[in-house]
Amino acid sequence: MAKYRSGDKVSLTIQQETEEGYILSDGSTQIMLKTDQQLKLGDQVEVFLYHDQKNQLIATDQIPTVSFSAFDWAEVVRVHTTLGVFVDIGSNIEVLVSTDDLPQHMTAWPIVGDQLYVTLKRDKKDRLLAQPVKESDFEDNWDRAPESLFNQDIKGRVFRSGKEGAVIISEDGYRGFIHYTERKKEPRVGEWFEGRVIEVKQDGTLNVSLLPRKQEARLNDADMILTYLKENNGEMSLDNQSDPEEIQKVFGISKSAFKRAIGKLYKDRLIKQAEGKTYLILNDQDQQWKSGIKS
Repeated sequence: MAKYRSGDKVSLTIQQETEEGYILSDGSTQIMLKTDQQLKLGDQVEVFLYHDQKNQLIATDQIPTVSFSAFDWAEVVRVHTTLGVFVDIGSNIEVLVSTDDLPQHMTAWPIVGDQLYVTLKRDKKDRLLAQPVKESDFEDNWDRAPESLFNQDIKGRVFRSGKEGAVIISEDGYRGFIHYTERKKEPRVGEWFEGRVIEVKQDGTLNVSLLPRKQEARLNDADMILTYLKENNGEMSLDNQSDPEEIQKVFGISKSAFKRAIGKLYKDRLIKQAEGKTYLILNDQDQQWKSGIKS
């Protein structure tokens, strides 16, 4: 086995200065240190060892906060469909997170810019890897969420994602769960999210929803329907009696959500319905808009 391995943190002596940096030595082994700092020959320096893109073992004096016994967030910098994703653990040191440690479906993989909470490990070939932390590794360190968080907005990152739902870490260190019924699509591991607290459990963990509040959803859906009407000459072949599948096909929402949005537009006197259709009620400005379309 090699005397020094990628991922080691060691103290070495500055032996020689070169154009690229400094040569470090323990008396028998020499390792290149690339640094912008001015160092003195003969000084001892603590460094982190890793393999560069040429597979050469080199040193950095910028010690990563991630180690074999310490966890930290690392940003995804590259995605490789067959190998996994590469994360920057600091000082532009890219380390692979293997496909074995990622979700089965690539749609739930992190993308560039997402962040994973990782520690370091070595594989059977002694290569340095980053490994997402398991929930059991720090389940005793969750902060207990106060009851006052109920119905409050919350932000954080997706820690684990699966068919039944996603485990999240809030920016304040609370543990939360997003049930699959409380999201429109499966979130990515490492994705930044904004949601709302729908339950504060007795153990201080949270249930979180990524769906908008009904009032917000109604406003968003109403705007979507209004835009559709304006883009389709002020009418559509849907009304409150339409088949749910047709509504879902056109707008991607449920019939109940459609009816709530229609109700708002009707209350605002923006639409009317007749003979299975919905029509936009045109004001003077809309009349000019419609005339412009016809011309």
